[in-house]
Amino acid sequence: MKILYGIQGTGNGHISRAREMARAFDGLDCEVDYYFSGRERDKFFDMACFGDYQLGKGLTFVTEQGCIQRLKTWHQLNLRQFRQEVKTLDLSRYDFVLNDFEPVTAWAAKQQKVPSLSLSHQAAFLHDVPKANESVFDRLLTRYFAPTQYQIGLHWHHFNCPILPPIIPCFDTPSCQQKPFILVYLPFESLSQITDLLSHFQQVNFVCYHPDIESKSQWQNVQLKPLSREGFHHHLHCCKGVVANGGFELPSEAISLGKKLLLKPLQGQFEQSSNVATLAMMGLAHVTPSLDVTTMRVWLDSESVGRVKIPDVASEVSKWLLNKEWDDLDTLKEELWQQVEFPESVAEAMSEHYPESQYITTTPSLIKSLVK
Repeated sequence: MKILYGIQGTGNGHISRAREMARAFDGLDCEVDYYFSGRERDKFFDMACFGDYQLGKGLTFVTEQGCIQRLKTWHQLNLRQFRQEVKTLDLSRYDFVLNDFEPVTAWAAKQQKVPSLSLSHQAAFLHDVPKANESVFDRLLTRYFAPTQYQIGLHWHHFNCPILPPIIPCFDTPSCQQKPFILVYLPFESLSQITDLLSHFQQVNFVCYHPDIESKSQWQNVQLKPLSREGFHHHLHCCKGVVANGGFELPSEAISLGKKLLLKPLQGQFEQSSNVATLAMMGLAHVTPSLDVTTMRVWLDSESVGRVKIPDVASEVSKWLLNKEWDDLDTLKEELWQQVEFPESVAEAMSEHYPESQYITTTPSLIKSLVK
């Protein structure tokens, strides 16, 4: 089977998910080509697993100081170039298009009548999941930015909808002993604002990754690191907690490792506002609307509620995709959610919000303590 996999390149989360799918496809009876858009070629890193990938301009958003600038976004859109990219992308040699919120491949598949399937967090918002500050524009964007014939949404809970758990790297146990430092990754915030916030807590050690950092250095109590997938995952495993924006992939990896979370959503971004509201409802994150010293201090004194066990979703989804039974997600959904284990406090919170929900499982150790 020949697959074209279109991936949104504006956020590292989409790319991280695609890496796991690339791992899962390896060894299966298929050939996968990768198409990215939304970022300049020199801004990508650690892309070896995607081979000779294709790159388009696509459509993207302008962000400044942690906010989406809709007016500047509109002015920088080159719709003529986008239409040309869609028109010239030849899909005749592909059996189907797999898509993670990438508009060029999605619209090309629609126009050329090639089967297409969305595997993304954004697809979850097509269902009745928790949403915050959703506008008509947001609903239209979710449905028409990268439209596909079939959709599989990914989320931290199924919310009684046809949704699967997150796709993350397979973590059994942390590869290093936890150390008393905090990992900070706020790529849409000003680096100077970040360091100013962290300087208020000289007794705490921070490791900060940011796109504007070109080489590693030490500034007061903060280690400054350039973007590195391997280095970032090492610090993610070892840290005590994570400060991040309200994306999907990094919080998914963090909760699977039992890390406490402080999240600042990107202002004007419906998905991130909804994400942080959901994690707060589940009791898995603290939320701050700004880089606030008081909120940070309270969070630093808090403890993690425990680890969310998430199975190897990528491996199961890749095999399911090759079977071509894309109308039937029920069996796969049931099998995967039965393997998810929540901390006791999270399971209780979700049972209150969704009393008829299935597959809410606490960790075995907690079950034993409850039986006693």
